[in-house]
Formats: sequence, structure tokens, C-alpha cells
Amino acid sequence: MEFSLATVALASLIVVSAYVAFGLTGFGSTVIALPLFAQVMPLKFAVPLLMLLDLVATFGFGMRFRRGIRFDEFAWLVPFLLGGMALGLTVLIRVPERPLLAVLGAFVLAYAAYGITRRGAPMRLARAWCVPVGLAGGAFSALFGTGGVLLAAYNAGRLRDKDQLRATNAAGIMFTSLVRVVLFGATGLLAQDHLLLMAGCLVPAMFAGILVGSRLHTMVPAATVVRALYGILIVSGSALLARAWG
Repeated sequence: MEFSLATVALASLIVVSAYVAFGLTGFGSTVIALPLFAQVMPLKFAVPLLMLLDLVATFGFGMRFRRGIRFDEFAWLVPFLLGGMALGLTVLIRVPERPLLAVLGAFVLAYAAYGITRRGAPMRLARAWCVPVGLAGGAFSALFGTGGVLLAAYNAGRLRDKDQLRATNAAGIMFTSLVRVVLFGATGLLAQDHLLLMAGCLVPAMFAGILVGSRLHTMVPAATVVRALYGILIVSGSALLARAWG
């Protein structure tokens, strides 16, 4: 991919917005940033790029919340996450970009519709849901890095404490990011030209977004800000479908 200051500036604006959501909720950065990144860079470059940023974010900030992580809940997801990630990586490598853009666009629109229409407290979920959620979350984590929103929906159906929920969501992103580092490194996705340089340039924007989101977390309900971002997801998801079909 070609490296330019204009691309870095545009990507930095996207990253700030995405990581405000991460600072608020402990998840959501990639599902916001990736559809926008896909408009200005190849998808197979954007996915490992955001994975590197998520890894830095969770180590830099997510570890602050480690005391709130519900390991007894998260452990049930792990084997199914690993199976789903193996499937997702295979699809990412072998399938051309256009159909992947269509899948990503549909996923983003479905997530935005879910977020806009959801009312009241999340429905309580039985632990058996860890099987389909783990498999789907793992697949979408490897494929697009967006599996965190599925894990967050599952955790919200299992946990009621706000701090435990945010910490466990962040733990899920950290775990999937670490596994993806190994998988992407083994398949050569991390060896792309300018990938590490671009990631380094975007780290300051990422930290700025997290700091703003963390401040807002103590001042306003997370849902108030996150709902405002669903409009961005609808526009970006629709644009991805238009590109895929065009």
C-alpha cells in the first residue's frame, strides 16, 4: 500500500473516533474504524493494522481493568474462539476482497440496526450461547477484527456489573489480538510494506481517543455517545455494499 501524509491524517481522524468508543465501553473500535478504513486502503492491509492498534490499546489501557475481568465466564468462550479464528483466517486469505467487503458491509449494517433498535437491559443468556457466539466471534475476529461486538453482546447477557463488563470485553479483545498476531505473522500478513510504519503513526491518535472516551465514561452514559456512532456505521456499511456490488 502507498504511504502518504494525507492517508495518515485521514486515518488518524477515523482512529480518534473509533477509540473514543473503546474508551467508553472496552470494545467497538474496529467495527467503527474498519468500514471507513476499507474506503481508503485494501481490506487485507486494514485488518492487521487495526489488530496492532487494538493490541497496543488493550495492553496500555485494558490491563488497568484486569481486576474486574470475569475469567470464570471468559474461559468458556476460549476453545470456541480458537476454532472460529482458524476458520476466519482461512477465509481472509483465500477469498477475494469484493465478497469480503459485502460480508463486512452486511455485518456492520446488522450491528447498527441491532444497536439502534435495542431497548432496555440486555436479555439474560444461558451459558450454552458461548458455543455459537464463540465460533462466530472468533471467525469475525480473524476475518475483520469485529468479533468483539459479538463477545460484548454475549457478556452483556451474562454480566450486570458495568466495570466487570468493560473489563471482560477488553480481555476478549486482548486475547483475540494476541492469537491473531501469531496467525497473521505465520501467514505473512504482518510483513506488508508500510504496515508497522502506519501503525506507529496512528498510535498517538489511538491514545487520544481512549483518553477522551475514558473521561466520558465517568461523565455520561456510554450508550448516549455510542448510539451517535451508529449513524456512521449505517453510512459506512452502505458504502461498502455499494463498492462490493459496483
